Amino acid sequence: MDFNLKTGIPGSESLIVSIADTATHYGSGLIEVFATPAMIGLMEKTAQLSIQHLLPDGFITLGTEVNVTHVKATPLGMKVSSTSELIGVDGKKLLFKVSAHDESGLIGEGTHKRYIVNAAEFMQKLKSGK
Repeated sequence: MDFNLKTGIPGSESLIVSIADTATHYGSGLIEVFATPAMIGLMEKTAQLSIQHLLPDGFITLGTEVNVTHVKATPLGMKVSSTSELIGVDGKKLLFKVSAHDESGLIGEGTHKRYIVNAAEFMQKLKSGK
């Protein structure tokens, strides 16, 4: 199946850092700053939402690889914005450039791969153990 996705599709999402987004909450650190897992989750969400509306009914994307750096801490209450751009399409394999910024600048960047699947078929295979 050809999904007719073209490179250049942008995405953007944002959040205000809350306790639920912190390293202490995730268990990835001991201080209340924006957690690396939360940053990665926001980047994945940004990429996923940027193309979901372009897929046929019943199809979704699954994250398969993340290669990012987290270069700066962000405190509670600060806004974090994530951007994505679809930079590669190989059949069902998608490659995104992703970045995150807080109110004072870049906090993380890298690439993220996603794979297109039929959601019902994927869940059936998962349930059957195949």
